[in-house]
Amino acid sequence: MKKVVLSLALVAMMFVSCKETAENVEATTEETVEAVEPAVEEVVETVEVAADSTAATVEETATEVVEEVKK
Repeated sequence: MKKVVLSLALVAMMFVSCKETAENVEATTEETVEAVEPAVEEVVETVEVAADSTAATVEETATEVVEEVKK
């Protein structure tokens, strides 16, 4: 009888421990997302600016080439 009670107590402790660990993982994940999100947004904005600048340069160069070919 004592072994059954101790086994049930052990299972209950493991269940509570696993539940707390899952909650900690969720909290850590949310904190990580919140910490990284501003940096990601900044990188995306930088890439957008670089892409726009590159597109403008390519368009300008292509226009110059077309004008040179027409001569």
